[in-house]
Amino acid sequence: MTAGMPRAQRTDPIVAADGDGTRTTRAAIRGGVLIADDQQDVLTALKLLLRKGGFEVQTAGSPAEALAAICERRFDAALIDLNYARDTTSGREGLDLLGRVKALDATLPVVVMTAWGSIDLAVEAMRLGARDFIEKPWDNQRLLTIVRNQVELALAVRKGRRLAAENALLRDSEPTAVIAESPAMRKVLELVERVAPSDAAVLLTGENGTGKGLIARLLHRLSRRAQAPLIVVNMGSVPESVFESEMFGHVRGAFTDARSDRVGRFELADGGTLMLDEIANLPLSQQPRLLRVVENGEFERVGSSRSEKVDVRLVAATNADLPRLVEQGAFRQDLLFRLNTIEIELPPLRARAEDVQPLARHFLLACAHKHSKSIEGLDATATEALRSYAWPGNVRELGNVIERAVLMSTGSLITAADLRIGDTVAGFGTGLEQMTLEEAERVLIRAALRRADHHVPAAARALGLSRSAMYRRMEKLGIGTDGS
Repeated sequence: MTAGMPRAQRTDPIVAADGDGTRTTRAAIRGGVLIADDQQDVLTALKLLLRKGGFEVQTAGSPAEALAAICERRFDAALIDLNYARDTTSGREGLDLLGRVKALDATLPVVVMTAWGSIDLAVEAMRLGARDFIEKPWDNQRLLTIVRNQVELALAVRKGRRLAAENALLRDSEPTAVIAESPAMRKVLELVERVAPSDAAVLLTGENGTGKGLIARLLHRLSRRAQAPLIVVNMGSVPESVFESEMFGHVRGAFTDARSDRVGRFELADGGTLMLDEIANLPLSQQPRLLRVVENGEFERVGSSRSEKVDVRLVAATNADLPRLVEQGAFRQDLLFRLNTIEIELPPLRARAEDVQPLARHFLLACAHKHSKSIEGLDATATEALRSYAWPGNVRELGNVIERAVLMSTGSLITAADLRIGDTVAGFGTGLEQMTLEEAERVLIRAALRRADHHVPAAARALGLSRSAMYRRMEKLGIGTDGS
């Protein structure tokens, strides 16, 4: 999906053929405008005027053509006549078109035109949702000003809705600093630096807790899309019943609870990066829907027949063996091909021993500041304990261990006793009756994952939870699918 910048963000000069065959170099296209009128000379004159004013223009010679065009693509403004062949003076046919246009796209600014103007007609048009009213013959400068203002307003409103939706998602804003003193991680960073400036899809693989989310943020920060959104979606936590609505959005009235339009994750990430975390947990039934938008950037919101198009850079992540899942028929091979143009495998912490101490110091400083604790560092026993431990939960487990130690320590240095590395740190060394509810929940979830061989849906069933509820609890408690 590398079709280039979204239309509204283009800043390059454009050379285009006008209706009379001439070629005009002009500033960046301001937005897409639909013109609906049944007089060809009017369409031609308005098309030339608006295109020379920097707008992308599509014409329609009848109400039916106008409605079909709006169903096919999104416009930034519409300029429609009120009188057509069936009704040349009353404006009723145009008012009917106006109402149907607003029903299709309530956010589309519509400017109405008529040669049979009256105060009553203008008032009725405004009541039905028109933004302005122009009488024929028109004044070129006034018409351009009105259209320009309506396009800019529409773009601002859509941007505001998108930002509001992004804020509602509480997008991840963690820092993207990566500690990499080990040769294994230096190789990863070298590959990230080479790949990041491109739009190639990236597949991040590796055990849980190795830092795939951190590398995704770094890829985004180093890309040409750094000023656009980074949207992160845990594919395992999206219920199958609302997958399309979550990913592609929906229109008002699409289903019982759809009281307003909703922007999906792909649309939120337009111009930026979309991270599909835990991609192996995507149900097979939903994979064809994802494949289509991955291939060409096109999708329809639930309840709408109009295709939307986005420009998104994809980063997928998984700890699963996707080729093996393909062999088992649980993952589509064509989808895998689309997602792993570049594969970056993150090494486990046990393979990057040189990074353990620097990471521990990093987490210690951050946690001491977070919890207002005066801790200077690690003593010799803690250093040796960190060095000799295998870290099955990788960097995530190290961070959890250090935070717990900071909270439990009573001195200025962290000791091995504060670290409590082993079964106790996982929560199994203490009786349930002595635990907090959160600690007990963590123990039970980890035990269920072990019994289910770390298959999350099976562990969820054993605990009497839905798959999405299980993922929400795991995310809240900081538990990976490997139980760390």
